[in-house]
Amino acid sequence: MTPLPVPGGVTAARGFSAAGVSCGVKKTGPDLALVVSDRLASAAGLFTTNRATAAPVLVSREHLRASEGHARALVANSGCANACTGPAGLEAARLMAAETARAVGCEVEHVLVASTGVIGVQLDTRKIGTGIIGAAGALHRDGHAEAARAIMTTDPWPKEHAVRVETPLGAFVVGGMAKGSGMIEPRMATMLGFLTTDAAVPPGRLRRALTDAAEDTFNAITVDGECSTNDSVFALANGMSGVALDERGDEDFVEALRGVCRELALGIVRGGEGATKLVTVRVTGAVSYADAKAAARAIANSPLVKTAVHGGDPNWGRLVAVAGRSGSAFEVGRARVGIGPVVLFADGRPFDERAPEAARQLTGREVTLAVDLGTGGPHEATMWTCDLSADYVRINAEYRT
Repeated sequence: MTPLPVPGGVTAARGFSAAGVSCGVKKTGPDLALVVSDRLASAAGLFTTNRATAAPVLVSREHLRASEGHARALVANSGCANACTGPAGLEAARLMAAETARAVGCEVEHVLVASTGVIGVQLDTRKIGTGIIGAAGALHRDGHAEAARAIMTTDPWPKEHAVRVETPLGAFVVGGMAKGSGMIEPRMATMLGFLTTDAAVPPGRLRRALTDAAEDTFNAITVDGECSTNDSVFALANGMSGVALDERGDEDFVEALRGVCRELALGIVRGGEGATKLVTVRVTGAVSYADAKAAARAIANSPLVKTAVHGGDPNWGRLVAVAGRSGSAFEVGRARVGIGPVVLFADGRPFDERAPEAARQLTGREVTLAVDLGTGGPHEATMWTCDLSADYVRINAEYRT
């Protein structure tokens, strides 16, 4: 059955509560989020492939291994990435987990930790400890909105989504929240993301479902081609709906999880730093999925393409050039390039007389760039990105000042 949107974000599923509080890591606004399951849940995580790995990523990996894929709590701060901070940073991440475990009454390895913000700054553990105690006291089913705000950095708005699924086995809910606006380019699932469900899903199956869902959602977005030191996506499944998924129900769960991930991922791109347009890059005619994804990624990350979209310039030549240098098999004599429904280049011939019509396609808030690689192959892939504006430069030039 088609998943139906419901309110509640990360606490829409039964048995989850959340809170977002201010503890002074950021100058203003909430900066510490806590999400807790009423009982021990299956847990899975995906992490950055950046070799400058932040301390919370290291600790969360350790805890997932030690617990054999189980957790009760997720704790995250914004305003400080706790990355490139040496032994002191690792100790700070472990203290975050320990304080959370004491506050909610669970084992320390059942706490997953995340941080986001400026790299190379030591995390103030006194502030974090005070925040965790306050957040534990404020846990509530309606705390999802504050939690979603507490993980924001340069995000222009919070990102939440949840769906309810009716199946022959019963009903279950999948919900989540995410943050991300800049330093976004997936090398697993780039950002911070927190997903919850009240379906009963074993840890191994949960990890497979999360990996599958991330491939064409979080792993199919880019704002600026930058892979963070802190990227983490977590999923918890506590089974409190009473629905234990079999093979048939598993398909329903994966569809629901992918749908929530897609909404959160697109929210990240729409809220990209300085963004004014959501850009869908669709590549077809590839000899393999890997080729299609590589070409789509190259186009989505091209500053020349992104600035042309921002300026409303239907410069199809930039799309051809990027596809040709992407490393994917490419036959320019049979390639096809379009903006929206307007074909600007096909079979080696330009159609520049269609440029005014294509330019009109670029005036909207959502733009589609379509490229067929001309190989006759059956494979395709889609990436989502945004335009590149002067505001992106301003935001990042002033990030630490």
